[in-house]
Amino acid sequence: MSNGVIAITEQSDGVFRKVTYEALSEGKRLAENLGCNLTAVVLGSGIENISDKPGKYGADKIIVVDNQALSEYMTDAYTNVITDIIKKEDPSVLIIGASSQGKDLSARLSARLNAPLAMDCIALSVKNGNIIATRPMYGGKILADMALEGKPQIVAIRPNAMNIEESAGAGNIEKLDVEVGKIDLVFVEKKLDTGKVELTEADVVVSGGRGMGGPDFSVIEKLAELLNGAVGASRSAVDEGWRPPSDQVGQTGKVVSPNLYIACGISGAIQHLAGMSSSKVIVAINKDEEAPIFSKADFGIVGDLFEYIPIITEEIKKIKS
Repeated sequence: MSNGVIAITEQSDGVFRKVTYEALSEGKRLAENLGCNLTAVVLGSGIENISDKPGKYGADKIIVVDNQALSEYMTDAYTNVITDIIKKEDPSVLIIGASSQGKDLSARLSARLNAPLAMDCIALSVKNGNIIATRPMYGGKILADMALEGKPQIVAIRPNAMNIEESAGAGNIEKLDVEVGKIDLVFVEKKLDTGKVELTEADVVVSGGRGMGGPDFSVIEKLAELLNGAVGASRSAVDEGWRPPSDQVGQTGKVVSPNLYIACGISGAIQHLAGMSSSKVIVAINKDEEAPIFSKADFGIVGDLFEYIPIITEEIKKIKS
């Protein structure tokens, strides 16, 4: 029997990120396959009101560390605390979301624990007690199965790649008083874009590229708002200064896996495809019928986006009304 699966949760201002529920759900499935329990780790400050939520997604035990030094994510503090927990719990598997925070933290933990790490996984399975992680490689051109050996086996899952399933666990809460340890980083300031759907967690992403012709993205912003989605951009649009870097989708931007990805005026350079090719359904609108984006699209429209997007928007309004 395995020594257990630990899921590292991620919260901001007392609200769990969507990828946390994905990690818990997938962690529960792994725990069942390995014949062991799932433990959730919740770190932060003033988090008592959310500490029981992982129990609704299969956590048998919830380790809660409520400390003012953990109120904001700081790599060294979080790494120190989680390392101590892992040494105490001795899990076989550690699962975490491959968000910006999760990627940073999982790499630190892998180095600190000398443990194997599979990053940006889109599927997980178990074979002979070891985790088999499926992840894109070479800009998404292939999917590779990686066998992890060692302990703990760390897997960071791509946001929106795993199903969320409620599964009641025992949810026993264990509160720990820990030493945060030596901290070299100092928190200075946090600025948030409020009212926006987080790009990596959105079920729908509408992205614009060079074909937008300028900084006016209002036509796709209206469509994204109607679909409760997020607005993305290609690197060329960001380089032109039309959208902020936080909106960039691609190999050097954010990797997204929404249920629906609508590419507007985007040719489909390999760097962009690497950031969105795992989307469930891809729709492309481009004047150039030979644009590479059509090779990845499930549905394509050859034409002017400024002609077709308003038509699509109006039709969706009719359906929703």
